[in-house]
Amino acid sequence: MSPLNQIVECVPNFSEGRDKEKIEKIVAPLKGREGVRLVNYEGDADYNRLVVTVLGAPQAVKEAVLDAIGAATELIDLNHHTGEHLRMGATDVVPFIPIRNMTTEDAVALSKETAEEINKRFGIPVFLYEDSATSPERVNLARIRKGQFEGMPEKLLLPEWGPDYGERRIHPTAGVTAVGARFPLVAYNIDLGTDNIDIANKIARAIRQSSGGFQYIKAGGVELKEKGIVQVTMNITDYRKNPIYRVFETVRMEAARYGVAVLGSEIIGLSPLAALTQSLEYYIGLHGFDEEKIIEHWLLG
Repeated sequence: MSPLNQIVECVPNFSEGRDKEKIEKIVAPLKGREGVRLVNYEGDADYNRLVVTVLGAPQAVKEAVLDAIGAATELIDLNHHTGEHLRMGATDVVPFIPIRNMTTEDAVALSKETAEEINKRFGIPVFLYEDSATSPERVNLARIRKGQFEGMPEKLLLPEWGPDYGERRIHPTAGVTAVGARFPLVAYNIDLGTDNIDIANKIARAIRQSSGGFQYIKAGGVELKEKGIVQVTMNITDYRKNPIYRVFETVRMEAARYGVAVLGSEIIGLSPLAALTQSLEYYIGLHGFDEEKIIEHWLLG
C-alpha cells in the first residue's frame, strides 16, 4: 500500500462478455498483484460486456489496470462486436473512485495519469469524464459515447470533440476510451415480464434525468433475447439523492400501466453498503437504523 494507506476502487468495463477464454485473459493481469485485489468480475452475454472491480493502492491499481487494458486491446476487435450495451472502446470506460484516505482531487490526478498512459502505450484516444472532465460537455459519459465505435471516426473530427489525449482518429480495433474519477454509482437493472422493448424504453424515459425523470438516473431499455424478457437498465449516479427503492417502486408503478409485472432486479458489480441499507429501512419500516447496527460494519475496520 502507499505510505498513506490510500485505497482506490477502479471499475473498468470491457467490450467482451461472451468468450470466457478472452475474459480470463483480460482479468489475468489483475490477479496476484501486490497492493491490488480483484474483488469481482462479471461478463454478460446479452450486453457483451465485462465489468471488473479492483481495489488497492493507487499506483498498483493503475499499473494492473493498464496491463488488463493491454490484454483487451489485443483480444477485442470492435469491428466484429455486437451487444445490447452501448460502447465506443474495447476498454470502454475506466472510472476511479476514492475509497480511503483519498480525495476527489487525488482520484482525478490518478485518472489523468492513467489516461495519458493508455494513449502512450496503446495509441488509443482518451476522453476525460465526470470529475475529471475538461469541459462541462464532457462530464456526462453518455454524451462522449454518443455515436459509439462506428460513429467515432467522424465525431473526433468535429471541432469540439478532439480527445483529451491522443490524435483525432480512433484505434482501428480498440476504438476510444473514457477515463475519469467519480462518486460510487450503483449499476442496477430491473427485469420486466414482457419481451416488448417499447415498454422498457417508455419506462426508462419516465425515470431518467435527461427525459425529465429523476436526477442522478441514467436509464434505457434492453432486450434479453435468451431469457425472452426486457430490462430497464440504469446507473444511479448518486444513491444518496435517489435511492434504489424509489427507482424500483417507480418502475413497478409505470410497468403496471402496461399490465406488465416486475420480475426482479440485479446489481452489476459492487454497491456501497449504504445504498442497500436505505432500501432495507424502507421495505421493512426500520426506525432509527444506521450501519453501526450491522455486525459486519465493525469487522471492516
